[in-house]
Amino acid sequence: MRTRTGSEPVTARSPLRMRFWLSLWGVFWTGAGTVVFALAGRPWWALACAVLLLIVVTDLVVILRHFRQGPRFQPGRDVGPYPPGHGPNVILTEDRERERDLIRQRRNRTGMGGGRHRS
Repeated sequence: MRTRTGSEPVTARSPLRMRFWLSLWGVFWTGAGTVVFALAGRPWWALACAVLLLIVVTDLVVILRHFRQGPRFQPGRDVGPYPPGHGPNVILTEDRERERDLIRQRRNRTGMGGGRHRS
């Protein structure tokens, strides 16, 4: 099984409920704006509100899809959950340490240590 990569914290949460309510607020105002501007004879403003309405409704559909997937959704069968303490941050830290060690070894071989030595 392949391990997940990324830099998100293990306990990261998406503010879906807040996005949901803000999207509903946006649907109300952009819908009202579309109707009001259309009735007032301002077609370009009505079109602008309609485009925003389309964007907000798309976001609302995505949010509802995320709600249905649940809190433990994983992106694919080959990408499983990683246990606590072994997430992407741990992997990135180990990779950074290996990279720093390689850079130190190269500097020591070429004589470009920079004057700083760690014991």
